[in-house]
Amino acid sequence: MTDGVMVAAGRHMLAAAAALLAAAAPAQVWRSDRGDGTYANPPLNADYPDPDIIRVGDDFYFASTTFANAPGLTLLHSRDLVNWDIVSHLLPRLDGSPRFDMADGGSYRHGIYAPSLRYRDGTFYVAVTPVGQHTRIYRSRDPRGPWTHVTLDRAAFDPALFFDDDGQVYLATSIGSDGTITLHTLDRDLTRITASRVIYYNKGAEGSKLLKRNGFYYLFNAIPGKLALTVSRARALDGPWETRAQIDDTTGGHQGALVDLPPGSKEGGWYGFVMRASGAIGRVTNISPVFWQDDWPVWGTPAAPGRVPDVAPKPITGQPFREPPSSDDFAGRALGRQWQWNHNPIDRLWSLAERPGWLRLHAAPGTQFWWARNTLVQKAQAPRARGEVLVDTRGLKRGDVCGFGTLGKFSAQLSVLGGVNKLTMRVTEDRRNGPHVAILEPGRALAGTRLWLRTDMDFPAKTATLSFSEDGRRFVSLGGPVPLVFDWQTGTFQGVQFALSCYNPAGKGGWLDVDRFTLSKP
Repeated sequence: MTDGVMVAAGRHMLAAAAALLAAAAPAQVWRSDRGDGTYANPPLNADYPDPDIIRVGDDFYFASTTFANAPGLTLLHSRDLVNWDIVSHLLPRLDGSPRFDMADGGSYRHGIYAPSLRYRDGTFYVAVTPVGQHTRIYRSRDPRGPWTHVTLDRAAFDPALFFDDDGQVYLATSIGSDGTITLHTLDRDLTRITASRVIYYNKGAEGSKLLKRNGFYYLFNAIPGKLALTVSRARALDGPWETRAQIDDTTGGHQGALVDLPPGSKEGGWYGFVMRASGAIGRVTNISPVFWQDDWPVWGTPAAPGRVPDVAPKPITGQPFREPPSSDDFAGRALGRQWQWNHNPIDRLWSLAERPGWLRLHAAPGTQFWWARNTLVQKAQAPRARGEVLVDTRGLKRGDVCGFGTLGKFSAQLSVLGGVNKLTMRVTEDRRNGPHVAILEPGRALAGTRLWLRTDMDFPAKTATLSFSEDGRRFVSLGGPVPLVFDWQTGTFQGVQFALSCYNPAGKGGWLDVDRFTLSKP
């Protein structure tokens, strides 16, 4: 081998090694797959609430609540219940209410939640009831979409879609303020309700899921008042039903059901998925082994029954590491799957093409951050996460308020003020009587227009710290620690999110250019 060939080969090996290291390095701050045949709960340490998981052949699909974020209703895919990636969002935009366009106070804490995911004869179905609207049945032959839908003639709270062995289609529903469980019969094409009847009463029950095994119907319900999960069983849908308590948030979660593994898989068996309230990060979804005892499912293992394990053997081994994307250089032709808008965006006010390799956020209407249009968000991740953006502020005009920070019960933003080139730190707290804004840094003069903005979230400490740099090396924090809080009565009813925003109270202005977003461990 000549010296030149050896050098070239060495360069090739180094490049290959670097590529392997880059592929192996987790882009997210939490990695459930421990690389030794085990996993740690939760598989995704972020706000993926109200889970419904099904298996289609060797593939698993997971539908989750997204409230007022657009695109809405996230669908994820996995081959082992541990390593997940985002497949699609069912709704490119939210419709049916002007509140999704930030009118009439917006749609915080409302919107799209508690989907029911099922599959039959080559078609995926999702039943969902947008708050204040009638239930919709979405369908697609491809989980990547496009999805179409029909709207039923009534609202079924937290609907549970169920296909029985005889081909009959049902939709179960209950609401926690009562607990009466109603079963709607649908026509085979899932276009209308043909009959309805009450089949059971389970005090405080909602979040219903229905499945069938060994001649028994199983009805899973969340009991939100107790943060607990119950399972009921009967030989017929009309009962009689008997109910047992399963687990709660102290032992693993309070809303979910079961999914079976592929026939013939060496691991075999069933696994449970269950949502757990986890503080400011939101409601995470845990995955647990399940065993059967006298035809009752029991979360955990025979050696440790009645609880979701922190660490367990992977349900299916041999699958590669996967995760949703997080860091982004905005070099693509479309936003990454990890991004959503806080309410429907005004599409003409953002672009990936006007300055290739950059995200351009034109100033959108908004009197203050809580009501501003075109806030771009991404889920934060526990236990600790650092989000950092590099921005160019040359395009800002007087009145623009553009920057980066958090969105939640307390929304902290480092924003550059257009026209004066000053950095401000402000915190918006959503209260029962409306949002309250506290300005912690009224205006720090900046030397140039190239700026690094950083948000560190520490979920065990329940605080976030915001800082900036003008050289990318020395960062200065502003405003002190900011609370990280989950609140379903005010706030967003979601885990805290990273948020990029650019608005102008006058309704028009300049723009903020974002070169990249980087997620890392602090």
